[in-house]
Amino acid sequence: MGEAGGEMSLSIMTINSVVLEKDMNIAVYCPNGYENTALPVLYFLHGRSGNETLLEQLGIDKLSDRLIDSGIIKPMMIVCPNMDNSRGINSSDTYCEIAGKYGTVHKGMYEDYLLHEVIPYIERRFCADQSRGGRFIGGISSGGYSALSIGLRHSDLFSKIGGHMPAIDLSYEDEDEPYFTDKAMWLRYDPVAIAEKGIFHNISVFLDDGKDDEGQFYRTCEKLTAVLKSQGADVQFYLFDGHHDQNYVLSHLHQYLLFYGGNQ
Repeated sequence: MGEAGGEMSLSIMTINSVVLEKDMNIAVYCPNGYENTALPVLYFLHGRSGNETLLEQLGIDKLSDRLIDSGIIKPMMIVCPNMDNSRGINSSDTYCEIAGKYGTVHKGMYEDYLLHEVIPYIERRFCADQSRGGRFIGGISSGGYSALSIGLRHSDLFSKIGGHMPAIDLSYEDEDEPYFTDKAMWLRYDPVAIAEKGIFHNISVFLDDGKDDEGQFYRTCEKLTAVLKSQGADVQFYLFDGHHDQNYVLSHLHQYLLFYGGNQ
């Protein structure tokens, strides 16, 4: 287990994952001056080609510092674990890499890695709020898919869920990335299918996408919004200007942090 970052509010840590059988990096933002305060934790998941450096790329530490210092949001930790190109699902009992449509696909017990290794590590290592009310999950693109899939299936663990331009398809296409062995597996992890089967009282969900998103994921967001509302969830859905890119995320990062760190 390694650690870097010193007194900086953004640190990179390395843990040895038992389920993935390899070292994995985790970026951790913790506002300075709150080291001994039990803070809420946002687990923020990167997209297909990303990694734990997302927090630095977005400048989320600096923006969070400004919003916290000005009292606009409450102090909170933000954790971005490297999830590889995995969709955050348990896709294989053992870790492996295979060729995919858009590059290497990583298969393994990635959901178990997040829930049973990353979260316990953060809650042991830091003074973190370990209640459901102090635990949030969100992500961008395929990380938004992961956050919604994991958060809705484990709504006993998370009180806020965010899918930002979430890469969720409306139907199963077996020629797509080989994360799933068949349609039954795809449905097991599909956020819309999950929402249709559950009751989601006392949970807040934030969905958004760009009007010019090349994947047109706003169509799934609209459907998911309707289903979740019918199942009791408090849902916000926004269709903004923009494409499926980092500029879109940067344009709305302030709103995301208000959702997670505000008083909603």
